[in-house]
Amino acid sequence: MTQDEVDVDAVIRARIRGLRQAKGWSLDALAARCHLSPSTLSRIETGARRISIDQLVPIARALDTTLDQLVEPVDDADVVIRPRHDRGHGATIWQLTRDDGPHGLTVAKMRITRLTRPKRLRVHPGHDWFTVLSGTIRLYLGERVVLVATGQAAQFSTMAPHAIVAHEGPAEVLTILDHDGQRAHLDAVDLTPETSPRR
Repeated sequence: MTQDEVDVDAVIRARIRGLRQAKGWSLDALAARCHLSPSTLSRIETGARRISIDQLVPIARALDTTLDQLVEPVDDADVVIRPRHDRGHGATIWQLTRDDGPHGLTVAKMRITRLTRPKRLRVHPGHDWFTVLSGTIRLYLGERVVLVATGQAAQFSTMAPHAIVAHEGPAEVLTILDHDGQRAHLDAVDLTPETSPRR
């Protein structure tokens, strides 16, 4: 076994043990669910036995996870989410999911400071959804103007010309965007790193 294989093996064992303990299951309880003996499962968790694929599949199923999730490599990417400033639209954005988010959706937190209606409303395929964390949002949907207050949410077709701005002061929203929404609202804007305020 190479060192990389040993490291991956150790991660898989730790994941099995961690998921089992998170469910509050004993070795006997998990063993019964995946049709292995408790001693075999114990040796798998402790490293006294090599893990085979025909054992991993029922273990993953019993733990309500997938084989891919059990064996995926440890991600050593930067875990800190840094704000980006959209200078053109008066917003600071924290993208909370990576580009390959689940089901093609992107989750982002936005702090919106712009108070005036943009000259041009956006149109793109799909739907947008947001909930207001603080403040009040003024949502432009074609000719309509809808106020969405703290604790309220909005969902709408983005084929309607639309824009969101703050109403009477900064507001923060949590938004879910589909692929088209991400391209229109995150990828196509002037995002630059947030700088520290001058002293």
